[in-house]
Amino acid sequence: MQTKQRDSFGSRFGVIAAAAGSAIGLGNIWRFPYVLGENGGGIFLLIYLILVTMVGIPVMLSEFTIGRRAQRNPYGSFRVLAPGKPWCLVGLVGILAAFMILAFYTVVAGWTLEYLYQAINNGFSGKSPETIKNMFDVFRSSTFRPILWFLIFMFMTAWIVVSGIRKGIEKYTKVLMPFLFILILVLDIRAITLPGAGEGLRFLFKADFSKISTETILEALGQGFFSLSIGMGTLITYGSYINKKEKLGNAALNVTIADTLIAVLAGIAIFPAVFAFGIEPGAGTGLVFKTLPLIFLEIPGGYFFSILFFLLLSIAALTSTISVLEVIVAFFSEELNISRKTATILAVLTVGILGVMVAGSWGWFSRFHVFKQNFFGIFDFTTANILLPVGGFFIVIFVGWFMGTQNVKDELSNGGDIRASYLPVFVFLVRYVAPLAIALVFMNGLGWI
Repeated sequence: MQTKQRDSFGSRFGVIAAAAGSAIGLGNIWRFPYVLGENGGGIFLLIYLILVTMVGIPVMLSEFTIGRRAQRNPYGSFRVLAPGKPWCLVGLVGILAAFMILAFYTVVAGWTLEYLYQAINNGFSGKSPETIKNMFDVFRSSTFRPILWFLIFMFMTAWIVVSGIRKGIEKYTKVLMPFLFILILVLDIRAITLPGAGEGLRFLFKADFSKISTETILEALGQGFFSLSIGMGTLITYGSYINKKEKLGNAALNVTIADTLIAVLAGIAIFPAVFAFGIEPGAGTGLVFKTLPLIFLEIPGGYFFSILFFLLLSIAALTSTISVLEVIVAFFSEELNISRKTATILAVLTVGILGVMVAGSWGWFSRFHVFKQNFFGIFDFTTANILLPVGGFFIVIFVGWFMGTQNVKDELSNGGDIRASYLPVFVFLVRYVAPLAIALVFMNGLGWI
């Protein structure tokens, strides 16, 4: 039984803004373009869209259903819905994933602050493309700066989470996410006018079926999990704050559309420049930081655009980090019965230790490797290929087979007040299609296929 009055979202737009803010962030603007570049361009995009529709939306809707039904954090939700049974371990998988994701994700978010600092100081002006590309590698391998920016970003994240759901998370995402959308559109318009932009757009949108491989399919599904924030407990936690009058199906669909749209728009902003400046499209994790400064050099008033973009990119990252931190804070607060402030401090301290190691992956801890992976690679690989698929698999199994069709129908139809005509399709997908697809990702992560 809960002992505290839970905070909640105050409006329908607040629900969409917060959930979309969780999904829309570095997964779209930083990770999606370089993963797409490494996996064949347009064919990866096509596969991604299919898998997000067939797997991503059902898993997201499953998490919303669990969270709103139980009104608890991921661990507590399974304890409420399946008391005395080991399903609560699924919630613990989500909590563990949240710890690891927040540690390495906030490191990357800190990189955006470094580039915001460089933009304000006009650090890109007068530099050649090669010099700008090298700036990222030099910064990432430095001793103190990556760790400093990580700690600053963790503080920013904690400051918002302490304020609560309505006065913190919802307040900021409702205002800041639309600005990011507008700015990306402006960058798209400029990017497609660059010399050689057509080649970049063909790479992004032309589906070369000869490049289809098992690895491409599995990477697309893994990216869907990462980008939509599914399998890590975020959407269960946010689902617990959604009013019983809101339509969960519409919320899941709107969040997925917004998330995918931003990812595609980010690709449009990046790949024309990639080809215009002769950058390798599969350049890896530094693609955004090596490419976007080159675009700003070509835009009239690029100094101001660069400041605004990296500011809003930082904010987009912030809306994601606060959602992941909220998973941990809700867990500590509800399960340990402590205040939000104390829970936030405890979460930041524990994640901070992990994050410092990740931030130093190319500096202090550059010699530490497991299976040829540094701390950053270990955390990224473990979450994207193992923890998120495991969490997502058991979430859909629980909703599809153990939660009970009537309970699911009750949530999706708001107690019978609205019609959920998609219920039969949803049940089929979460019972058969989603578990199979997710199992393939998991087996690939372990090297079984």
